[in-house]
Amino acid sequence: MKKLFSLFAGAILCFLISCNNEKSTVETTAGTEEESSAKKKNLEASHTVVKAFDTGDPSMIDSVVASDFVDHSEGKDQNRDSLKAMIVAWKADSKDSKSEIIKELADDEYVFSWMRFTGTSSGAMGMPAGPYNMTSIEVVRFKDGKAVEHWSFMEPREMMKMMAQQPTADKKAK
Repeated sequence: MKKLFSLFAGAILCFLISCNNEKSTVETTAGTEEESSAKKKNLEASHTVVKAFDTGDPSMIDSVVASDFVDHSEGKDQNRDSLKAMIVAWKADSKDSKSEIIKELADDEYVFSWMRFTGTSSGAMGMPAGPYNMTSIEVVRFKDGKAVEHWSFMEPREMMKMMAQQPTADKKAK
């Protein structure tokens, strides 16, 4: 399991390093970097989505998520309306949910966020009932200042913990 996790972490690290996009920053004469307006707008949009999940209010989603948005993180591709429904369901399932951005990287096209999610699940959304503390990498592609695609990658040990708590088919039948 440690080998699998190390391989996964190394692949993510290589991917993030390879995504360095020079057009996303401008060097000043002092040698410091200024954020491009697109990068700044993408980060603000990403933070708006995080805030929507924390508050359970999807009303701000249309302003930062494109109408043709595709979420690749579920079993099948989802759209903007599915995202709004998930925001409401997430907050209903876990009223004390909190999101924390541990680290984020952004350029003019992508925002990569290492996130921590904490709270207490009722079990209604497929997670085991009870407290949770999980991390994931959220990847969002932007076009014209709006999110157009999303992927979510959960830490393997977090998935294993959740899977271990899920009832098996034998337990469900009893």
